[in-house]
Amino acid sequence: MRAEIENIVDEIKQAISLLRRHLDWDQAVRRLDWLNNKAEDPNLWNDAQEAQKLMRERQQLDEGINGVKAIEQQLKDNIELIELGEEEGDASIVKEAEDALKAVRTEAARKQVEAMLSGEADGNDTYLEVHSGAGGTESQDWANMLLRMYTRWAERSGYKVELLEIHDGEEAGIKSATLLVKGHNAYGWLKTESGVHRLVRISPYDSNARRHTSFSSIWVYPVIDDSINIEINESDCRIDTYRSSGAGGQHVNTTDSAVRITHIPSGIVVACQQERSQHKNRAKAWDMLRARLYEAELKKREEAANAEAASKSDIGWGHQIRSYVLQPYQLVKDLRTGVESTAPSDVLDGELNEFMEAALAHRVNGGADAVTDDLN
Repeated sequence: MRAEIENIVDEIKQAISLLRRHLDWDQAVRRLDWLNNKAEDPNLWNDAQEAQKLMRERQQLDEGINGVKAIEQQLKDNIELIELGEEEGDASIVKEAEDALKAVRTEAARKQVEAMLSGEADGNDTYLEVHSGAGGTESQDWANMLLRMYTRWAERSGYKVELLEIHDGEEAGIKSATLLVKGHNAYGWLKTESGVHRLVRISPYDSNARRHTSFSSIWVYPVIDDSINIEINESDCRIDTYRSSGAGGQHVNTTDSAVRITHIPSGIVVACQQERSQHKNRAKAWDMLRARLYEAELKKREEAANAEAASKSDIGWGHQIRSYVLQPYQLVKDLRTGVESTAPSDVLDGELNEFMEAALAHRVNGGADAVTDDLN
């Protein structure tokens, strides 16, 4: 076996060891057996809330344990294939098995990142807001590109996406939008994307074809369930209704069905226009406000533990977490981790996992923001 492949095998074995340790393997296996037996108890659903909690735990343990077992089996099978191919002098079998091992290494690394998603709300669905910065049409078009990028990432990752609210720009793009991303670990994956994103390109709206810099911000916060009690004093809130904008059904732009709630003490503003009835939009907006206040509390806890926390700051120069340069060269660079891509079109089409994985590792290790210089 070549030295390169031996190193890959060692990396996979090390990843398996770390994953087993993270799961507390023996205890996790016993707990999953108990949960599987519990799932067959007809009295389980007498308490629906507790049942849902147990079933979520069961799913997480099942995915974790079976994921490790699958990696172990693939490692064993491909090592045997390499040995067989070497014995028979069949280079094609050896090459196929070596390529498979490289893929197993990638999957093992991804599982290690997922193991980092052990925060209080990491497994939850999530809201993702996009806001354009100063700069009019340029920034509004950039905000729309970001909205598409995260929608594509979510769809590629098997998540369901709902557009809850959108405010169109005057000429093109959007002023703001809110997505609801549904699926296991949606918040855990997306939480490190909060911050300001910078775009450099030749403007399609500039007749002189000059290069422009645009800024938009992303804000991510988890959906919370009824088991988490967030008390809100309604006298602290201002509720506004307005007509929905953007593409929609027959009631769009004809009734004041959209709802905006402003929490005065914190300055948090949420809005929803997805539903046709004001009543449903109001209920969804209250859920979003509870989620934002809960996320703010999670952020305080992380800051107290000296961990990196996404912060909502000015949407402009000096606050960006990632730069996307389309002209005069092609490069995307994350300023917290130094991770780069020379294929911005792929990144803008939703290929974000490399950036997310690095940011999660950086966050878990307590790294500070802006560890690398920005692109000129």
